[in-house]
Amino acid sequence: MTYTTRVKEEISKNEINEPEKICELSGFLRFAGNIKESITITLENASVARRIYTSVKEIFGIRPKITIRNQRRFRIKQIYILEIKEKVDYIVKFLNIMEGKKKILPNEFFLTNNEEKIAYLEGVFLAVGTINDPASSGYHLEIVTDMNREAVFITKLFKDLDITAKHIKRNSKYMVYIKNAEVIGDIIKMFKATNSYFYFEDIRIYRDHKNMVNRLNNCEIANQEKALTTGLKQLEDIKYLKEQDLYSLLDDSTKIVLEYREKYPESSLKELADIISMETDYKIGKSGVNHHFIKVKNLIKKHQKKD
Repeated sequence: MTYTTRVKEEISKNEINEPEKICELSGFLRFAGNIKESITITLENASVARRIYTSVKEIFGIRPKITIRNQRRFRIKQIYILEIKEKVDYIVKFLNIMEGKKKILPNEFFLTNNEEKIAYLEGVFLAVGTINDPASSGYHLEIVTDMNREAVFITKLFKDLDITAKHIKRNSKYMVYIKNAEVIGDIIKMFKATNSYFYFEDIRIYRDHKNMVNRLNNCEIANQEKALTTGLKQLEDIKYLKEQDLYSLLDDSTKIVLEYREKYPESSLKELADIISMETDYKIGKSGVNHHFIKVKNLIKKHQKKD
């Protein structure tokens, strides 16, 4: 079972009131219904098929004809075909889908509050929505439609609910999509798919934590490499001082720092300062250690200028 299927099954089992049921059915039939002399709906999800069948029966007093077929492609799976032959013109007009033979968008009086907008989006998602499994790939929710104005309308509905979605043309279709993990989680929660939401959030938190740990590890490795590079360069400076008989010109404090650098070439300046402070009477911090190496650099530069 895909993650999208899990989410849709949860949505289709939620109890909603009649106005919300009408809005959900409107969104679903607009995007999933093949509307001609009759309304034909082809589904792979038994739970969603049961939801739509029940909604049509309760709202319009009609029992859609159900046909179940076995599809053999890679594996055997059942396909559910619902067909509505009665009151077709009345249904599509009542649900604000079509006016005569022309497909229309819901008017401003159809979706009167946020609950009805959410119900409509639930219907759209049940029809043509998908969500990637967060455990197997990146975060991605999408809704695909044939018409640009429908994609714009869906984007606006999300915006009315303080959700930012984008829409683009892809081949001959139009896609409304969201890639922000937190926003996708909010939508799943908004659709009341509670178990799917907890699963999504568990994976998201785990991945975020893993990414944070990786970033910290990368940062630590980078710091270690930087400390090692710095230590090796300082060892070269110490070697130069000794080869050029300049070591004796240094004060005792600087000599202590250089001595410990030779003992601990891979230590950072902070670590070197802590070791010196613990093992000698010379209490020093990171900036103090750095100051001594600046003195070394200046001495080397001065000597090289004379040459």
